Amino acid sequence: MLFAQQDDVMSLRIMTYNIQHGAGMDDVIDLNRQAKVIGDATPDVVGLQEVDSCVKRSNRVHQVAVLAKSLGMYSTFGPAIPLTGGKYGVAILSKEKPLSYHNIPLPGSEKRTLLVCEFQEYVFACTHLDLEEANRLLSFDIIVEEAARWDKPFFICGDWNDNPNSKLITLMKKNFIFLSNITDNSSNYTFPARTPKNIIDYIASYGRVVKSVRKRQVINEPEASDHRPVLVEIRMDRYTTGIPSLREDDVELPAFAPDAVYDLSGRRMSDVQLKKGICLRKGKKILVR
Repeated sequence: MLFAQQDDVMSLRIMTYNIQHGAGMDDVIDLNRQAKVIGDATPDVVGLQEVDSCVKRSNRVHQVAVLAKSLGMYSTFGPAIPLTGGKYGVAILSKEKPLSYHNIPLPGSEKRTLLVCEFQEYVFACTHLDLEEANRLLSFDIIVEEAARWDKPFFICGDWNDNPNSKLITLMKKNFIFLSNITDNSSNYTFPARTPKNIIDYIASYGRVVKSVRKRQVINEPEASDHRPVLVEIRMDRYTTGIPSLREDDVELPAFAPDAVYDLSGRRMSDVQLKKGICLRKGKKILVR
C-alpha cells in the first residue's frame, strides 16, 4: 500500500475574499487595504470576488493585476459581465503560475462565472453565485461536473450567497468537504464585515484529498470590504497530486481487498464512509459519483 513520507506532505494556505471592487466600508476605493489584508495572511492562493477590470467607478484599473504586482503573485481574471467600458467578475491570485485556466458561465439574473486554474499539484476554482436560489442550485450541477473531471485535488471557494443550512450547502456537503468552518458561531460569520451575522463565504475540497486542516480562520477585518476574508491552511500528501500517472504497479496490489475502496490516504472506506470523489480500487483511481 502507498504510504507518504514526511517529505511527501505539502502545506497549502487558501484564502477567499470578496473585495467589493476595492471599496471599503467608507466607500473609498483603496486596493492598498485589501493588499495588506492578503499580504498579512500569506496565502498561497486566493479567490477574489467582485473584481473590476478597467471599470469607470474604479478608475479604469485592472484590479487583480494591481494586487498581484503589490503582493508578488500571479493574477488570473474571470470576467462575468461587461461594465461601463470594462469588465466585472472574479479573480485568482497565486504564488505559483497557473498551468492553465478557463472560465465557465454560470446562471444568474446578473451573469456569473466559475474561474478554474490548474496548478502543478492541484486545481483551484473561484465563483460568486447568484442572489436567486434557483440559479445557485443550477450552478451546483455545473460545479460538480467540472470538479469531477479533474484527476488532481480540486478546491473551490467564493461568496455563495447562501447559509450553511440552505439547500445548496446541503447538496455541496454530499460532494465536497468543507475546509472553512460552517458551524453557527459568531467567530465564523463573514458578512456584513462590521457586524457579521451570516456565513456566505466558503472554502471546500472535492472528495477526500486533504490530510488535515491546520487552520480555519475568519480574519477580523471590518473595514477594508463589506465581507471578511476566510483563510484555511491544509496539509495533503504530495503523492495524491500524481493521480494522472498512477499505475497499477505503484501499489502493492495484495494489500487491497479485491472489491474494497480506499481514500487517497490509503484508508479503506466502508459503505457508510464512502464519499463522492476520487478514490482507489485495486491500485487504480476511480471516480465515485
